[in-house]
Amino acid sequence: MTDLTNEMGSSASALEKGRAIAETLNPDLEAILAGRYDAALPGFSETLIEGAYGRFYAREGLDLKTRQLATVAALTALGGQTAPQLRVNIEHTLAVGASEREILEVILQMAAYGGWPAAINGINAALELFSERTNAQSASAWDSI
Repeated sequence: MTDLTNEMGSSASALEKGRAIAETLNPDLEAILAGRYDAALPGFSETLIEGAYGRFYAREGLDLKTRQLATVAALTALGGQTAPQLRVNIEHTLAVGASEREILEVILQMAAYGGWPAAINGINAALELFSERTNAQSASAWDSI
């Protein structure tokens, strides 16, 4: 289990564990999912939080950073149709302590499994996100002057 879910204990429900993990990845994640999907698919955000994060991410054996790196690898290998999810998961992977270099290396490794186009698209997505984050940090630094 992840450190978070170990702290919660084995009696915590999958939904509770999922919410704790989602909060770590992005404090607004559940609200973002609810706002995007629940009007069309009532309860979808809760189902996703419980299923993906509370049942898969909360399993023992891998820490959250490793799970996120594996997710980035899988989404990269799957190719262009996963671009929005890849971008979100690169952000989540940074949030749990992975470095930009680790993320880029995982994406590059997928050239052997998903092909060069998938890896190059993944690298481009990561570089764009890194650049946006740097620009946002620079802008916020100027706001404090």
